Amino acid sequence: MFAVFTQLADWIAYSLLKLTPESKLGDAVHFFVEDVSKIFVLLIVMIYVIALLRASMKVERVRDYLAGKNKGVGYVLGSAFGAITPFCSCSSIPVFLGFTSAGIPVGITMAFLLTSPLVNEVAVLLLMSLLGWKFTLIYVVTGITVGIVGGFFLDSIKAERWLQSFAAEALHKGQNKPTSVNSTVTSAPTKIPFSQRHQFAKDEALEIFGRVWKWVIIGVGLGAALHGFVPDGWIEQHLGNGQWWSVPAAVLLGIPLYSNATGVIPIMESLIVNGLPIGTTLAFCMSTVAASFPEFILLKQVMQWRLLAIVFMMLLVSFSIVGWIFNAFSFLL
Repeated sequence: MFAVFTQLADWIAYSLLKLTPESKLGDAVHFFVEDVSKIFVLLIVMIYVIALLRASMKVERVRDYLAGKNKGVGYVLGSAFGAITPFCSCSSIPVFLGFTSAGIPVGITMAFLLTSPLVNEVAVLLLMSLLGWKFTLIYVVTGITVGIVGGFFLDSIKAERWLQSFAAEALHKGQNKPTSVNSTVTSAPTKIPFSQRHQFAKDEALEIFGRVWKWVIIGVGLGAALHGFVPDGWIEQHLGNGQWWSVPAAVLLGIPLYSNATGVIPIMESLIVNGLPIGTTLAFCMSTVAASFPEFILLKQVMQWRLLAIVFMMLLVSFSIVGWIFNAFSFLL
């Protein structure tokens, strides 16, 4: 499916601009074109599909169901939903907006958002082939736990007060809609014509895309520059001795080097083969996938700086803990 983006990047970087695959500039331009085009298409498609579903289903039922549950159950459900949905960090943002508009608490929404880019079927299958089922199981459990604990923490500090005004307003409206329990009129649900659902989805996709497209270009551009010009072997040379501080250092280093779950697995294998400890490698790769520039730039559209900084620190701590755990249990391999 994604081969067309690689072919487009090949044509622009190597045929149109006459760059070579071996050059740092050629590698950076190829990375930029491929990922920008991929993210743009994913954003438009995902926003449209999610908006289409929102227009045709009673999101209040989801809200009412979660509202009737213990919040702990809500965090587990949100994190589990994030684990089974094939969303990358960037395409999770429209889901965040959909949950917020439905009035679902921020902690449950963030449990989904934190878990979704970390645990997906591609990463699980590739990790299984690379590290075996024991480490894969630890990874999945840890990723879901990150979402649950993160959601609980954000609700406990009332993180909704640091949403951008339009997102806070959408959350307030969603939470103050009359629930089905309080409805005095019971009638069969009205079927909305497809033309109306399509128009709603199209308008929402264009509105959200128009707000974030330039930030995607800036974020991927920074990631592409660092991706193309970091010297070969530099990471292994400076972080390969297994000191405790090398794990958070690897997380910080990986944040600007944006990649996706599929593309990062060969990088992970190369780092392990070249002597980087497994936990340090995994922490580095998790940060490139789930804490990338594009994701934080997109999150800035729905969060104020204070909440964004809190989420950033949560991810830094979570990935570091994962790295330390994997380094401690590396003897299981």
